[in-house]
Amino acid sequence: MAANAQPQQPSSRHRYEVQSTTPWWLPVLLGFLTAVGPISTDIYLPAFPSMVQTLHTSLSSVQMTLSIWFVGLAIGQLTVGPLSDRFGRRMPLIAGNVIFAVCSAVCAAAPDIVTFSIARFVASIGASASLVIPTACVRDLVPDQRAGARMMSRLVMVMGVVPILAPMLGGIVVTFVSWRVIFWASAAYGLLCVLLVLRMLPETLDHEHRLRLPPITLMTRYIVLLRHRAFLSHAMIAAFSTFLSFSYLTAASPVFINGFHFTPFQFSMLFGLFAVFMIGASQVNGALVSRFDPHKILSVAICISLVGSLLLTAIAFWLNVHPGSGHGLSLMVVPVIMAMLLTLSPTGVIYPNATMGALADQARVAGTASALAGTMQYVFGAIAGVLVGLLSGMPFFGEQTPLPMAIGMAMGAVAMLLCLPMRPAVR
Repeated sequence: MAANAQPQQPSSRHRYEVQSTTPWWLPVLLGFLTAVGPISTDIYLPAFPSMVQTLHTSLSSVQMTLSIWFVGLAIGQLTVGPLSDRFGRRMPLIAGNVIFAVCSAVCAAAPDIVTFSIARFVASIGASASLVIPTACVRDLVPDQRAGARMMSRLVMVMGVVPILAPMLGGIVVTFVSWRVIFWASAAYGLLCVLLVLRMLPETLDHEHRLRLPPITLMTRYIVLLRHRAFLSHAMIAAFSTFLSFSYLTAASPVFINGFHFTPFQFSMLFGLFAVFMIGASQVNGALVSRFDPHKILSVAICISLVGSLLLTAIAFWLNVHPGSGHGLSLMVVPVIMAMLLTLSPTGVIYPNATMGALADQARVAGTASALAGTMQYVFGAIAGVLVGLLSGMPFFGEQTPLPMAIGMAMGAVAMLLCLPMRPAVR
């Protein structure tokens, strides 16, 4: 049937021409667009305690908005990926950022936690376009896995700069103004992304390579992808890496602000420190993939993260047994931070290598494959948020101790290690 016909893979000549004409600023633009997701996740973390008071709700309810955000990102990516394979990359990206901007403004004016949560959910569906499509653009432009990993590392660097600044700005806003300003700024960011796409982003998927498939065929493609060993193994590693990171994101604010008595600005500075190390690791990865096998680099990074997470769990358990040792800005916060750095930094290596490993053989359905991989990441992120929230509510753990966060991060690292043998042998 014509509907099921596969578009031919671009010839080597076509690929070479696309790569050779790629402007230097395009990775910067794609990274800026992809940062919509991270900045919207990170910027309001210092505001959790303030939102509890303003919206007259509980901390667990505010934390749940983070899981709602992740669920919306997961659902949105399943839709926007196939749409980008059908209609091209630009139009779905524009529509998604418009939705994100409008709903962020609704969040800023929300009178209660229910309104805020609904608007946050719809905003996440719009933001999902900026998570899927830039990655698909990389796959359109750079079909080689090593070159793709290098370009993804540059995207991680660019998209990481904004999240470094985001919590710092969020901490300043919460200290001097209202947390609502954060979401007005998010709305402005979304509108700026719309303008940049309209004026600067070229269409990377030409008409002859777009898919015209019925919904049942799209569902079949998702099933085929899940049965593809290279895709599934690498997508699972990326998903469990997200599980690890979101365990940290969900719990870090109450742990450091309420438990260790950091100010919102001090917490935002610490958050920036973690981000700097993750970005630095991604740039080291960009240099390493030119010399070493990306599969081996990925394995080493996972092992380092596992060691850090187990160390963090041991320290957090000791603090729970000796609660008086961790109050205030005591010396006990130092080993916690060091163990977190050892756990989180390798994710800057794990993400680009796992992502490009998942997309390496999916040239014809890069948007769909990117969407499915991204959906898996945010589903696992939402599960991590719920798990950490449940552990925080238990008597022995507590929402102000690092133990629930440490357990979630360790579970993600162990699961990544278990996924390594699933990968096919290197060709």
